[in-house]
Amino acid sequence: MTIDLAFGIARSGLSATQRALAQVTHNIANADTPGHTRKNAEAETVSVGGQPLGVRLGEARRSVDQALIAERHARGGEAAAARLRERLLAGVEAAHGTPGGSDTLGGALGALREGLIALRASPGEAGLQREAREAARSLALRFQEIAGAVGEARQRAQDGIVEEVARINATLREVADLTERIRQDRVLGVPTGDLEDKRDLALDRLSESLPVRALHRGDGGLVLVTQGGLALPLDPRGEVFATERASVGPEAYHGTGGTLPGITFGGVDVTRQLAGGRLGELVALRDATLPRYQAELDLAAAHLAARFDAQGLRLFTGASGQVPDVTLPYNAPAAGIMGFANQIRLSDAVAANPALIRDGTHAVADTPGGPSAFAPNPPGGPEGFSVLLDRLIAHAMGETVRPGTAWASLPVGGLGPDGSLASPFLAPRSLEAYAGVLAAAQAGDRAAAAAAAERAESLRRGLDARFQNESGVDTDAEMSALIRLQNAYAANARVLSTAQAMWETLLGAVR
Repeated sequence: MTIDLAFGIARSGLSATQRALAQVTHNIANADTPGHTRKNAEAETVSVGGQPLGVRLGEARRSVDQALIAERHARGGEAAAARLRERLLAGVEAAHGTPGGSDTLGGALGALREGLIALRASPGEAGLQREAREAARSLALRFQEIAGAVGEARQRAQDGIVEEVARINATLREVADLTERIRQDRVLGVPTGDLEDKRDLALDRLSESLPVRALHRGDGGLVLVTQGGLALPLDPRGEVFATERASVGPEAYHGTGGTLPGITFGGVDVTRQLAGGRLGELVALRDATLPRYQAELDLAAAHLAARFDAQGLRLFTGASGQVPDVTLPYNAPAAGIMGFANQIRLSDAVAANPALIRDGTHAVADTPGGPSAFAPNPPGGPEGFSVLLDRLIAHAMGETVRPGTAWASLPVGGLGPDGSLASPFLAPRSLEAYAGVLAAAQAGDRAAAAAAAERAESLRRGLDARFQNESGVDTDAEMSALIRLQNAYAANARVLSTAQAMWETLLGAVR
């Protein structure tokens, strides 16, 4: 081996060691940086015709499992969706009150029933009449408060859709920009590991909003496909999705004839294809879960007003004094059921004269399969009149419309503004029991969302630990590598020093 060759080999060793030291130092410095992965560069022997010429360090590359990354993204999307669902439904659960408490719908219905029973013992007692009236007023207010919480959650879901679409578009632009830079650096032979880490972080955020499957190309390019099969364009300056803001009322819905805006992709409505993540959850809450809650409350309020009215007491009405027609479909305009929970109130007549709870507001004709005949207590009639109170306690608050004839069950299908929704439970015949089942089902959804979020987050934590073990920076291992490289650097430096001394000795001998 010539002295020149020894110089070249030692120089290449120093250069490769310096680059390796820089890479190890970079790994250690970024060990706590979110998304940073360990980068390794392999040393390669350089030779020509079997003659060694030195070493060179290859490109620093990441060591990652793309399938593991995809699974982490998926679990992150599930957890984000469940946490969002939990947050939006928490307000509805709180509005329902403490299970089994007096502040629930069932508790308010029970208080009205007890007020009627107390009044039945002394029908002429003005104080008991007023107490029964206030129990009815409180019940109507409970319906309004819970329906208001449902409407607020639904409006938040609509507003969230707009915000989420903007977030998705911004993240897609970020991914597109990073992808362009990665492809350009690949052409120039520049390491792209750090840019790929940043892109994976962006894809992680994107999957929380809208789960996508990332298909990697050899040139650093990327194809993103949603769960619904949409291939998303990557344009650093473009807007992939579009939607609009809107006010949401009980009658609003998305779809044919509806007033709620969809989410468009290239001008085409793709709302139903955007499943998963926060965006999919917001759409499900706005278009299915919360409209069903609203319909169940509307039915309970409408049947409450209709059952009392059928027995001869118009105790509850809507804003214009109407009582819904519960024989018609939920979404029939003439029925007056949709949105009734938001406007149910104590009737003006009973508000002005609580004695009507004893006497009645109107006569009832005998109807086959319907209520039996009833005549109100006339002015100046007996103070102990209890016929109406018996009817209200036994029938309006019970399971039968008249002795031996059950009320028709409350509908569990044909719900929602477009009639496409259904309750997940069988409807009891009594209003008090229906209110209990309704509250349990609606409050249970929040608990189920919390449990789903915990499961997804637990899986995500396990995947994170595995990813960190396989691709993260182990500072102990990096420090060991740093010591080895420092020793290698010193060895190469000694070779150079020795070669230099030999060269100077040779020159001295020549001179």
